[in-house]
Amino acid sequence: MKHYLLLVLLAAGFVSCKKDKNNAAEVNEDPSTFTEVGSIDIGDAGAAEITAFDPVTNRLFVVNNGTVNKIDVVDFKDPAAMKVISSIQMQPYGGAVNSVAVYNGKLAAAIESTDKQANGKVAVFNTSDNSEVKVINVGALPDMVTYSPDGKFILTANEGEPNAAYTNDPAGTVSIISVDNNYAVTTIDFSAFVSQKAALAAKGFRIFGPGNDFLKDIEPEYITVSEDSKTAWVTLQENNGIAKIDLASKTITSIFPLGFKDYSTAGNEIDPSDKDDKVGVPAKWNVKGIYMPDAISVFTSNNIPYLFTANEGDAREYTAFVEAERVKNLTLDPTAFPDAANLKKDAQLGRLNVTKTLGDIDGDGDYDALYSFGARSFSVWNGLDGTQIFDSKNELDAKTVAAGYYDDNRSDDKSVEAEGMAIGKIGNKMVAFIGMERVDAVAVYDITTPTKPVFLQLLKCGDAPEGVLIIPAAKSPTKRSLLVVSSEDDGQIKIYSPKAI
Repeated sequence: MKHYLLLVLLAAGFVSCKKDKNNAAEVNEDPSTFTEVGSIDIGDAGAAEITAFDPVTNRLFVVNNGTVNKIDVVDFKDPAAMKVISSIQMQPYGGAVNSVAVYNGKLAAAIESTDKQANGKVAVFNTSDNSEVKVINVGALPDMVTYSPDGKFILTANEGEPNAAYTNDPAGTVSIISVDNNYAVTTIDFSAFVSQKAALAAKGFRIFGPGNDFLKDIEPEYITVSEDSKTAWVTLQENNGIAKIDLASKTITSIFPLGFKDYSTAGNEIDPSDKDDKVGVPAKWNVKGIYMPDAISVFTSNNIPYLFTANEGDAREYTAFVEAERVKNLTLDPTAFPDAANLKKDAQLGRLNVTKTLGDIDGDGDYDALYSFGARSFSVWNGLDGTQIFDSKNELDAKTVAAGYYDDNRSDDKSVEAEGMAIGKIGNKMVAFIGMERVDAVAVYDITTPTKPVFLQLLKCGDAPEGVLIIPAAKSPTKRSLLVVSSEDDGQIKIYSPKAI
């Protein structure tokens, strides 16, 4: 009898384990064990920027601005054997396609005008046959598009970049499209905050273009939306801020200036030179970093929305206006920098690119402080008031140096350039994935406690990862979590999946 019971229990355990392996909801996964399970090359530079996945058709939609502007459609039933099955040409709609998003069998694409300073479009297509559903006019240079989690809104960050001569600089805006109202669009600008210009600047918000025009100078970059679809946050990269949007009223309610990072403090040490015969050796320097985030994702815990940002940095470089300059070409204030002659050597701070628009505090023509682009990190901010909760300090540099991925040629600029950001639940953990453009890698962090992210692993990927996408196990064709990384400089799309535990 005992042997019979033992056999029954063993059989029950076997059935239970077998069920776990075939039921995504019951499979626990280890987020520190992602490995590559598939890849596809769809072209060269510009051929694989952003991806969106449709679980209805098991298709992956890929931004491809390589030889022609199009969206490639990839059969994703088997991530180990992907293939391009069709394309959606962008020529009828405008110029380059900058971003894509999917919800419930509908693909939304953000498409800039052939005249980049003119208003762009969002085109919506059926994922089943690529047929056009609706075309909506939005603001100038829609750089990112996303659906709200409930699918009721499509939002675009309209960057509004100037032309090379800086004679045409459209206002930066955000377009909010109401899907259920026949795709009616409301495009909002930042006019309500013009009177706060000085107060915002005092906290690190930047308005610095040649015209010093508040509305034209703001450049929305990337959007994330709360799980309840009531609030959106948009990064204003060049301006060093985040804007908060109430979706019910379609109004911008706050701008959060992000301040600056101090590279002279413990943990924030950097390597500012590509000519010091050392690879990624950090030290304290009298330099500030401007956070200037690109991608942003939100994770709500205990009723607090935590905003995770990839602090890439971005300098304005146009024919009529170039803000970046190397430290060795600047006049440094002798009181603030008594060792200026030594600091301006290439092996010291001389090669570091900084902005000319900040640092002359007393207006006497020399620089009392130095501000470099980006923060060489990712950060966590309180989405209610913009308070910084966490910064990864110099850990991304340290981890990529240890792995042998660090590109010392970028030490004088923005280092690893954290650009992509995605958050998803892997097993019973909340996990953040940070794509780093200049080291061709993705950092994986356990953010279950959002105030204390914990490093898990690095994943090597294609050249210059631009898009980072999580496909949850419940929607995955493999019934396992999938990470999709698309790289804009070599057209590579790589797929990763974790081990079950």
